Amino acid sequence: MSLAIDRQAEQLDAGIRALGVSCTTEQQQQLLAYLALLVKWNKAYNLTAVRDPDEMVSRHLLDSLSVAPHVEAGGDAWLDVGSGGGMPGVPLAILFPERRFTLLDANGKKTRFLTQVKLELKLSNLEVVQSRVEAFHPPVPFAGIVSRAFSSLADFANWTRHLGDEATHWLAMKGVQPDDELQALPPDFRLEHCHLLTVPGCQGQRHLLILRRTS
Repeated sequence: MSLAIDRQAEQLDAGIRALGVSCTTEQQQQLLAYLALLVKWNKAYNLTAVRDPDEMVSRHLLDSLSVAPHVEAGGDAWLDVGSGGGMPGVPLAILFPERRFTLLDANGKKTRFLTQVKLELKLSNLEVVQSRVEAFHPPVPFAGIVSRAFSSLADFANWTRHLGDEATHWLAMKGVQPDDELQALPPDFRLEHCHLLTVPGCQGQRHLLILRRTS
């Protein structure tokens, strides 16, 4: 491995240990293979504004894995809305091969990249769907719906309401705690928990807001 890849592997391993996430050596290798694909495709497809691979380890891989305990406590079928370059859906699909993850995005370039990731990493538990969220109608509700900087909480709830039910956990990954957005939540949604996330190597605040339907 090159020095850069060695450095990223060490950074990832240290970050995973700091998060307290259970991750095998093979899974770490898959995460680094995903990172390499993200770096390669980002040059042409503009998947993320982050260009430095070292920075991607903390801001994309470790940030995605920081919500792992809340996914582990949920059900089997998860939806990543507005997945973009695959965060947090791809890292979570690598970490939880026994669960199913649907990655939804309306952008064809991004879904082509995600399909390539699925094929190259052999992620049989991952499904890629190109669609606008309001036009997506799966046969059964998802156990969990996650978004990472996708939209306001009100839009997240309104646009995905039809994709879940009273048993669904909505996980919104945010920076600072969005008190103004919480005030604008639709009446049939409530905040169940707000967790302060500590992401190794990330500057600034990170919060996870868990929403539930009330009716």
